[in-house]
Amino acid sequence: MLSLMLLGCTAAYAQSDLVNIQNQWAVCQYQAPAKQKEHCLEQLSTIADQASAANGSRADLLIWSAIVKSSWAGEKGGLGALDLVKDAKMKLELALKLDPKALDGSAYTSLGTLYYQVPGWPIGFGDKKQAESLLKQALQINPTGIDPNYFYGDFLLEQGRKADAKLYLQKALAATARPGRELADKGRREEIQKRLEKL
Repeated sequence: MLSLMLLGCTAAYAQSDLVNIQNQWAVCQYQAPAKQKEHCLEQLSTIADQASAANGSRADLLIWSAIVKSSWAGEKGGLGALDLVKDAKMKLELALKLDPKALDGSAYTSLGTLYYQVPGWPIGFGDKKQAESLLKQALQINPTGIDPNYFYGDFLLEQGRKADAKLYLQKALAATARPGRELADKGRREEIQKRLEKL
């Protein structure tokens, strides 16, 4: 009985960790001043890594540890960011083995995004075909979600496939709001609008 109670407490703490990491990421990503953004994400990355290490069987915490790390890499830039994205890639691959449908297929979205944003060989592991395949798998699991539609639209825009990009970006803009993720949704919608203005 006690072990079941402890298990319940551990799960509740892990869930609370997840919500805190998601909320803090949105603050770092969309509210932190430009000069403080990298530091904000670096600190959060330590917290997210600790949470995922303490709950090794939870794909959702692994995914968020990877999301924070790749966001930090994006701010850091240069060759120093490559180790961060390689670590993020490893975490996402592990999350896919544990539960490919965790967080509505977010591991596919995040991994696909890494594959199109990271340089290809010999510098990095970037691969446009692999990126498209993973992003399409994310859309199969979550066809109306804001993130899979946004990132696939962004990928298509980068590939010069403007008509298709517009379609997916508009779908992302029309996505249902996510309870508790208001700040993240607001920031993402602003990014979508910027991409649509490009078109």
